[in-house]
Amino acid sequence: MFLTVLIVAIFLIGYACIAFENLLKVNKAATALLMCVVCWTLYMVGSVDFVEAFHAEEFAKFLGTTHLTDKVAAAQQFIGHSILLSHLGDACEILFFLMGAMTIVEVVDHNGGFNFVRTRLACKSKRSLLWRIVFITFFLSAVLDNLTTSIVMIMVLRKLVEDRKDRLFYASTVILAANSGGAFSPIGDVTTIMLWIKGNITAAGIIKEVFFPSLISVVIPTLLIQFKLKGNLPASSNELSARRKEFSSIERNLVFIVGVGGLLFVPFFRTMTGLPPFMGILLVLGLLWTMVEIFLRNEPEDMEHAVKETPRQRVSRILHRIDLTTILFFLGILMAVSVLAEIGVLAEFGRWLEDATGGNAYIVTGVIGAVSSVVDNVPLVAGCMGMYEIAPMTTTNPDLLMFVSDGMFWQLLAYCAGVGGSMLIVGSAAGVVVMGLEKITFGWYLKNISFVTLLGYLSGIAVYWLQQVLFF
Repeated sequence: MFLTVLIVAIFLIGYACIAFENLLKVNKAATALLMCVVCWTLYMVGSVDFVEAFHAEEFAKFLGTTHLTDKVAAAQQFIGHSILLSHLGDACEILFFLMGAMTIVEVVDHNGGFNFVRTRLACKSKRSLLWRIVFITFFLSAVLDNLTTSIVMIMVLRKLVEDRKDRLFYASTVILAANSGGAFSPIGDVTTIMLWIKGNITAAGIIKEVFFPSLISVVIPTLLIQFKLKGNLPASSNELSARRKEFSSIERNLVFIVGVGGLLFVPFFRTMTGLPPFMGILLVLGLLWTMVEIFLRNEPEDMEHAVKETPRQRVSRILHRIDLTTILFFLGILMAVSVLAEIGVLAEFGRWLEDATGGNAYIVTGVIGAVSSVVDNVPLVAGCMGMYEIAPMTTTNPDLLMFVSDGMFWQLLAYCAGVGGSMLIVGSAAGVVVMGLEKITFGWYLKNISFVTLLGYLSGIAVYWLQQVLFF
């Protein structure tokens, strides 16, 4: 009991350090890794009790086939080679998928694949530009991750909008659209990727039932924000600066089609082959990498390095740009949460939460979405996945129907955790990066954006409820 309390305390302290990363000036990846190792170390110290409590049958079989006489050593060996590696394997599925997807997006971006975005956005009316930004960001984020989409859109905005006051509103809608667009796609956000890979949701189910709630969650705030923007943009703001020579138009289009089209193909690849999604991502990355190498086959590598920030870049060079800090953060968080699942804390908390809310999925996920505006949604979703198990599709228990694959709870969780992070600028990765790029203050966002975002968030939940009543 003491070790259980200590593990939970360490996790909560680490969680708080992650939430207040900006105040402590300590990178959240470092905190997550320390939290992960300390929690697993404490678990190993109490391994005998934990294994006997939660893996009694497996432990008995292990002891019956081993020559070890020391019960503690046997238990530690069992945990070290079975439970820990099992959780690591689950986490690595997500991490390899993310690394592959991040690399594909970087390759497309640095080789001119997103040039069409700038040309499609250019217009005179401020309000027309706002809606173009919202819809392009919304659908682009469903294919790419919301963080990368936000960076691409902010870079484009800087070339289109010179007035800083106006650009703050445009940048804020980028955050809303990126988070909402990622919520309805199995590959649009880290949390939906986690739910999809583990089988809590399916690609068809999440798109069909969460698309309209996600769309409404960004349309409502945009309708209100547009009144802050009046008139036309200065003529000079619509001129796009020329870039040095890059791939030809045909080559850029091929890079875009293979990269982005490949990301869209991954769910179908999983359905057709039964292989995990990260294998599909590696297939797309391999094809894209080969194609770029063919385009650059006549260009010496040393010549490429001689030109600083050349638009045409080999994949081997782009790999250095991958954000390993984010990858290590996810590794630490997912493995730390797995300890809580192993000691039974998440399951117990899930039962308490269900009793306290009367099993109302809207209240539970709605609160989780509100909390995700303050703390990172990755550990929140990982915790919920540990609290509740996927119910079998054959269940007739009405209390378990919402926990089947593509059940109401998992879909609402994907929506709330993704969209809820937009209510505060520090509540999502997209918000944090835009905050840094455009120097948006917490107070300005709270005053001008948070309330309209809350209205959109609640409207999306209402639309989801209406869909369930009318169509399902």
